[in-house]
Amino acid sequence: MRVAVIGANGAGKTTLIEDFVAARREYQREEEPYWGLVQQGMPFAGGASLPDLEEQLDASAALILAQDSGQIVFDRCPIDFIAYLEVVGEDEAIEWMPSGKQLRQVEHALSTLDLLVFLPVSRPDEIAARIELPRLRGRVDARLKAILREDARGLLGGVRPKLLEISGDRDARVRRLAKAIGP
Repeated sequence: MRVAVIGANGAGKTTLIEDFVAARREYQREEEPYWGLVQQGMPFAGGASLPDLEEQLDASAALILAQDSGQIVFDRCPIDFIAYLEVVGEDEAIEWMPSGKQLRQVEHALSTLDLLVFLPVSRPDEIAARIELPRLRGRVDARLKAILREDARGLLGGVRPKLLEISGDRDARVRRLAKAIGP
């Protein structure tokens, strides 16, 4: 099964993935695209910028498409970066839109996933984390909810992987994910 965990910064994505992979050793973890790009020497601007986020969007889709089989959990997917790009674009008074090529690649990558796991931001936070850019975090969370719950971008129609929204403490999150995936 191919799973992508989605959520705003500090929602507990990496924590859930680490806990799940520790419990289900047959699953491989794929780090979020940011870290792979850093290892390749890509310099990132301070804060969230449209060029950096577009690079991560493209890297996310390519990463998902490069891993064509196996039991894998991706830390983020293109939907995360689309939400960030839209919100940051609004801050810069730019209506961000993917190119046709980007959109086709995103749709293809999403069609290869079996399960999208969304971790909405909760108040108070259920997973302790240092929160950077709390205002951006809240706006991205709202955008993710619209994209995932209402398919506000039209990305999920026809190729929609199963969507699972998870909240709760660390153990509850792992149990819910394990139950959704099955034995």
